[in-house]
Amino acid sequence: MKFKVKILRQDTPHDGSYWQTFEMPYEDGMNLTTVLQRIAADPITVDRQPTAPVAYDASCLEEVCGACTMVINGRVRQACSALVDRLLAEQPSLIEMRPMTKFPVIRDLIVDRSSMFEVLKRVKAWVHVDGYHDLGPGARIPPKQQDEAYPLSRCMTCGCCVEACPQFNDRSSFIGPAAISQVMLFNAHPTGRVDADARFEVLSGSGGIAACGNSQNCVKVCPKDIPLTDSIAKAGRDTTLYQLRKWFGS
Repeated sequence: MKFKVKILRQDTPHDGSYWQTFEMPYEDGMNLTTVLQRIAADPITVDRQPTAPVAYDASCLEEVCGACTMVINGRVRQACSALVDRLLAEQPSLIEMRPMTKFPVIRDLIVDRSSMFEVLKRVKAWVHVDGYHDLGPGARIPPKQQDEAYPLSRCMTCGCCVEACPQFNDRSSFIGPAAISQVMLFNAHPTGRVDADARFEVLSGSGGIAACGNSQNCVKVCPKDIPLTDSIAKAGRDTTLYQLRKWFGS
């Protein structure tokens, strides 16, 4: 059995995009990273024209790093966990792959996700430390709080949530659901909450929590099942309380 793979390609960041189609022999257990490896080994289009291997990102190959995120059959997801069997069940005989649309394309399926990491800097998505010497045991975190924080810590900054978010685009300054969720993660940490007010200041400003349209697309596509809409709701409430404290000087 053979199937076709249609890929939207782009040679440089400044070139236009174009489609190329490849024909692949079916193998048991194939994922899309395997498909891209097979194309790289023999880059011949369905029209029997030789071409350059398709450029793509990959690292962990187990849906942990988020590097291989792309739009597959119209849905954003990771190539390493996108199994050919399931994709062909969605759309028989043809699999379509294209780069994410919310980030600049570097080449083919590789995009520049720097904007997501710049936003994490803005919201101080880390826990400050005074040094790397032994500071002794940290504050105890109740089990309930650990259970709430752990799902948020699974974020791999893959970009799925912002790709699906209608408010995240080049005409908006919205920081996106991933950054909002990370604010709630680090504000819940006993040491991380030292910077809570600075994070709420970002959420209160342009592109912050008020820019969220509550479409809830983000939570539907998150590969880690992070409760993003819960984080957004809590962030909205806590940001309002922060502003009230700020206005009334308490």
